[in-house]
Amino acid sequence: MKQAGKTIVIGHRNPDTDSICSAIAYARLKTKVTGKEHIPGRAGAVSPETKYVLDYFGVEAPTLFETIGTQVKDIEFNRSPGVDHNISLKKAWSLMKEHGVVTLPITQDGKLEGLITMGDIANSYMNVYDNHILAEAKTPYSNIIETLEGEMLVGDPNALFDKGNVLVAAANPDLMENYIKEHDLVIQGNRYESQLCAIEMNADCIVVSTGAPVSLTIKKLAAEKGCAVISTPYDTFTASRLINQSMPIRHFMKTGGLIKFSADDYVHEIKEIMAKERYRGFPVLDENGDYYGMISRRNLLGMQRRQVILVDHNERSQAVEGIENTEIVEIIDHHRLAAIETVQPVYFRNQPWGCTATIIYRMYKEEGMEPDAQTAGLLLAAIISDTLLFRSPTCTYADREAARILAELAGVEPERLGRDMFVAGSDLKGKTPRELFYQDYKVFDWEGATVGIGQISSMDEQELLEVKEKLLPYMQKLPTKHATDMFCIMLTTILAETSEVICDGQGTLNLLKMAFPEAEVRGNSIILPGVVSRKKQLIPALMDA
Repeated sequence: MKQAGKTIVIGHRNPDTDSICSAIAYARLKTKVTGKEHIPGRAGAVSPETKYVLDYFGVEAPTLFETIGTQVKDIEFNRSPGVDHNISLKKAWSLMKEHGVVTLPITQDGKLEGLITMGDIANSYMNVYDNHILAEAKTPYSNIIETLEGEMLVGDPNALFDKGNVLVAAANPDLMENYIKEHDLVIQGNRYESQLCAIEMNADCIVVSTGAPVSLTIKKLAAEKGCAVISTPYDTFTASRLINQSMPIRHFMKTGGLIKFSADDYVHEIKEIMAKERYRGFPVLDENGDYYGMISRRNLLGMQRRQVILVDHNERSQAVEGIENTEIVEIIDHHRLAAIETVQPVYFRNQPWGCTATIIYRMYKEEGMEPDAQTAGLLLAAIISDTLLFRSPTCTYADREAARILAELAGVEPERLGRDMFVAGSDLKGKTPRELFYQDYKVFDWEGATVGIGQISSMDEQELLEVKEKLLPYMQKLPTKHATDMFCIMLTTILAETSEVICDGQGTLNLLKMAFPEAEVRGNSIILPGVVSRKKQLIPALMDA
């Protein structure tokens, strides 16, 4: 479960094959080069094309991060175990001082029962209780022995004092008979007559102070009458002052309205809650609901944010949710430059090639390494996907040369792999309109306007016609609830190397007409022969328009 210290390598939302395969390959490279573990992540569902690639090369899909950021489990906080609800107030106080905490978690079988604070204990000392409180709290004799640093001479340490009052035998035996009742606990000195009187009055326990010896006769009589005998080195005054500290903490612990956090909670979310509460310590539960530790505001001071490397994008609108709560340490991309803010300077590599995987392959070479066959296969598949099997105008000599070498390392034939990938990715029949719309959808910010552009590619022109029939009614309902000002979907026929762009949103079609004045318009769509690249052909034309 714990991922503290690990750097996450992750692509954009609605990830494509390049985004996922590059994340895997770069995480492997960074782990080898730095010796620090890097794990690949994904910011959305795996597409059918990508699933085919992962299955083909025997690789598990990266961990899904619907949102990202530093989680509670990623930071250092108090992992001290919980305490039993029967420990004494004095023991709880000692533990707090020993560990430098002000709150103790109380657990049973790993589950959180309640909390007790230094304030609760202080209040228990300051509040005026009657002499029945020790019994009301059902105090174990073992707690009394521990608190008074005493010794049980007669009786069962595990039994409870749960019925009588607590008395100090300061009077002579004649007067004691008037106020000692059955089941009482009597604190007294070494006077034989007083001890005998308490036993004969059916007291449940006598506490003999100053470590005075107790005669065999008293012990025998006490055993016969079921009266416990405890010897303490403290004097009578001190013993009477301390004895309330033997009460079990369960009598004072808070059990209702506890503010608890999960180890999977994000720190930026719990900060707001902690700031509003007066408590200094908050319990943390693990994924099974078991007690995990205690966290305080102090633990959040100077904490390190989760480190993230972005691949295949550099725009805030395309990044995984919560990216602003992380520390971005690197960006590897092949798209236009946009606005991602970073706290510190970062390593930023952006090259005008057809695929991020080409850049990552080059980085392997720069480190004097060759990717293994499996990693080479993933990088090859990413290049094939992003360049539409080298047909896209985004494809460069660097992409073709990298693909040639990677194909040799992976032992696969690029044309055959590419066709099988596209066939797998073209299986669009079972998808809902929403799934189709967001399959490969990116949002771009231009001059204060947001433009969403999706792309669906297929080997089968008829399949794209069926997709269009599904999407048009869905898109007509989007403007009232969609966050973008304009949006469109490219339906790209790979073999014909042409795209039909269907659109909705105010002014989208007019923008397309301005960008491609010679193109054929069909209702709410425009036909673009030779246009297959969103990045290099559609987006630049729209930006110019």
